[in-house]
Amino acid sequence: MRASTGIIKSPGDIMRTRQLKVLAGDYFSSWFYHLLARHGQIEMLGTLSAAIADFNVMKANLFGKMSGRLVPADQYLKHTVQLNMRLFLSFTPMIEEPLRDIWQKLLAEFSQCETAAQELRRGAAPTSALEGYAYWKVLEAATEEERQQLKGQTLDPKDWQKLKLRCKCDTLLTDKLHASLASIQALLQGIRDEELAGQLRAALDRLLLQMKISGQAAVEG
Repeated sequence: MRASTGIIKSPGDIMRTRQLKVLAGDYFSSWFYHLLARHGQIEMLGTLSAAIADFNVMKANLFGKMSGRLVPADQYLKHTVQLNMRLFLSFTPMIEEPLRDIWQKLLAEFSQCETAAQELRRGAAPTSALEGYAYWKVLEAATEEERQQLKGQTLDPKDWQKLKLRCKCDTLLTDKLHASLASIQALLQGIRDEELAGQLRAALDRLLLQMKISGQAAVEG
């Protein structure tokens, strides 16, 4: 098990990290558009551009609510799942009509799984949990002193774990994760196309493996 460095990023470091992520996203998006154009997928370019614009509006609205401290934990989780789904929903017109309903249901459940797993990892420490599900859930029940410590990132990791346990943050996320996994299994049983069902089961296996590896990495970190 590796020892934690205990390094807390300054606001400047966090801002630079965000800027680099934005620049990297712009670069890869431009390259992806270039590849689509080379292959004559002009209509898809417009569809994706509209989806990305919609995604950015949704994300800005969520951040606006978070800045105003107006987001209950469950609402934050719901909005985050919708954000994770948005770009994939743009592919719905490409799905065969009989499969569109189950496609959207599976997309919602897969997105719920990934979001819950991400929030479980994010909530491992008070510094990484900032403005995530556990952060908002704890704020709903914390004392004023605990809120100030959390917002100022001065909360002791042991006290953070006690707060999470008191608010059942990990339990609630794990329940949502298991519920979505059960829903995915049930939806897969209703797919008659064995080849398609096999591909989706493989996707589920990869998701489960990814969550397992990420969980181990979080523990080792």
